[in-house]
Amino acid sequence: MKELSIGVIGSGGRGAVARELHNNEKLGTKIVACCDKNESTLETNKEWYGSSVFTTTDYKKLLALKPDAVFVCTPDFMHEEHVLAALNAGIPVYLEKPMAITIQGCDKILKKVKDTGVKLFVGHNMRYMNIMQKMKQMVDKGMVGTVKSIWCRHFVSYGGDAYFRDWHSERKNTTGLLLQKGVHDIDMIHWFSGKYTKRVSAFGALSVYGDLPRRKSDKVPTVSFDQANYPPSALSGFSQVIDVEDQNAVIMDMGDGVICSYLQCHFAPDACRNYTIIGTEGKLENIGDGPEDPIFLWNKRKDRYRMIGDEVFYGDSIKAGSHGGSDNNIVSDFIDMIRNNVKTIATPEAARMAVAVGCQATASLRNNGQPMDIPEIKID
Repeated sequence: MKELSIGVIGSGGRGAVARELHNNEKLGTKIVACCDKNESTLETNKEWYGSSVFTTTDYKKLLALKPDAVFVCTPDFMHEEHVLAALNAGIPVYLEKPMAITIQGCDKILKKVKDTGVKLFVGHNMRYMNIMQKMKQMVDKGMVGTVKSIWCRHFVSYGGDAYFRDWHSERKNTTGLLLQKGVHDIDMIHWFSGKYTKRVSAFGALSVYGDLPRRKSDKVPTVSFDQANYPPSALSGFSQVIDVEDQNAVIMDMGDGVICSYLQCHFAPDACRNYTIIGTEGKLENIGDGPEDPIFLWNKRKDRYRMIGDEVFYGDSIKAGSHGGSDNNIVSDFIDMIRNNVKTIATPEAARMAVAVGCQATASLRNNGQPMDIPEIKID
């Protein structure tokens, strides 16, 4: 098996997902090049991958090496530029979510894939989490009948640690946190229901972080995830510019009588993604997305509230791992796509549709909840 050389653009932060592929004998892969604007990140990369790894602050120099594949894990607003450059160079790409921060950017990427024939994988890792795959299997087996409603509640306890301290806090970099964070959950709602959203209406507000103390202009953002950082009103050092919402509520019309919702709050004291899937014959709900977290199934009528379902399930694997055990699964799927042309669980088309919903929902909430249609993919 030929060893595949892998480059990483944006090799800190989420770029660490590529570590799964360094000297991976099973997959036949090796990290050979890293690009990041932060010199300290490049020093850390040498610790991870060895002193011989090529490092640069210029992504074009990395692409000039012509690795067999490249990971693009840069901030959201850079995705479009970096992935288009890699596709133009004929290099298969693993692209972190979201695909881009505009619908037009996504369609431009899809057109480039079509025109060049170069493979693109978008890292919607929640499709690879053990617990989410178990829920998908249960839905597909008809254990709740025909799905008619999906609700997602997203509690974000660490909003004040990160999203309102760095580049995430500005619309120009993200469109909004409804897209930046919510794109995962929108994609999962599409996956569970087997449908794409047709129309959205949304409301949102900057309810808490807009009034909190900002850092001075010459201060570097400090991002640290610390459970002692609560409540938000006791904190300071936030971004000078905050023009994204810290809570959002979206209604999604999927057609065929299927109505879904997504709720997001960045000042909650706890962290959890909670999906409720209601069908014609039952209800399915997860509490958390870790390998040890339960999935409840209610399929018997009781005219009172029951916290515990009639049956309790868990993901098919309780193996520990980052992001709910998804990271090793998702990079394996990417390599299988490159080597064997295998169709992946996450697809570029699905990634684009999730971005489209995030963009249109954000447009809706900034226009007093005006309903917005979701445009179809147009790349001809």
